[in-house]
Amino acid sequence: MPARFVARRSPIHGNGVFATDVIRKGEEIVQYKGTLMTHAEADEMYGDGGETGHTFLFTLNDDYIIDANRNGNTARWINHSCDPNCRAVVEESANGDLRKDKVMIEAIRTIRPGEELTYNYGIVLEVPHTARLKKLWKCLCGSPKCTGTLLQPKR
Repeated sequence: MPARFVARRSPIHGNGVFATDVIRKGEEIVQYKGTLMTHAEADEMYGDGGETGHTFLFTLNDDYIIDANRNGNTARWINHSCDPNCRAVVEESANGDLRKDKVMIEAIRTIRPGEELTYNYGIVLEVPHTARLKKLWKCLCGSPKCTGTLLQPKR
């Protein structure tokens, strides 16, 4: 089955992923792939993540992270939006093996050809959300619903 999306330069930020065909609401589009690593390994390699404003790390569960910097696929180029057309869904493995959990990107509404695929990154940092951090994690989605930052309220 040919891919129904393509990566190219984005008006939101850097590269983006764009639909080349109609994608229906509820359809799984692509799995977010990369190298599996523990949270401790990610902290050692990248720090706590709060200081860069850019990451290809995706929290899979309490034990593991997917690092799309290494062996990642096109899904790593899907940009954040405060008014997204997709969502990231963590699918737990049937046998309970946390190493086998996966992240799927699915459409939350019908997406037309040429439209950029986006989801809310849901970035929660456990440090105070200072003006400097909010600027570092500035949102560029351009939506009327834009909050101005990729950072989400602490849970």
